[in-house]
Amino acid sequence: MKNKILVAYASKYGSTQEVAEAIVATLREEGFKVDIHPMKKVRNLEEYTMIVLGAPLYLGAWHKDARRFLSRHREALMERQISIFALGPFHAPYDEKEWQASQGMLEKDLAEFPGLAPVAVEIFGGKFEPAKLGFTDKLIVSMPASPLHKMPASDLRDWTAIRAWANKLAAQLQPDR
Repeated sequence: MKNKILVAYASKYGSTQEVAEAIVATLREEGFKVDIHPMKKVRNLEEYTMIVLGAPLYLGAWHKDARRFLSRHREALMERQISIFALGPFHAPYDEKEWQASQGMLEKDLAEFPGLAPVAVEIFGGKFEPAKLGFTDKLIVSMPASPLHKMPASDLRDWTAIRAWANKLAAQLQPDR
């Protein structure tokens, strides 16, 4: 195994990819060798000693590509340091109950993979852009019963917090650079 970090992400509309790219930039600034790929395209983890996984929470669960990634690479992940982030709440103003619910969703999904021991798990605010939604998501949002019905665009991603988390990872992850 080489001392290299993989940042793998799932992103439906690009918001999580942007966060993954910011994490990669921060880790590279700290001198790490880092690759970034969508989770769907990662076939093996042999060349990586550390893995950072990121995906949004959708409809009460971590993105399906993230759960599939954990299933497909379970054994390899147990042999490496892993860190996980999710994009969650995007309603402004800040709502502690919504953040706790997001944490609970992620914990529930990760509990399905006993033996995984992430060195760090974090939830960041998400982004909601109604204009970019696909047909099915627009249908769901258009329903009056939807909590997103008539919700304006928002972006709760805190870039300072994201970079600080990546810097914290850099301090925890000490491969030969």
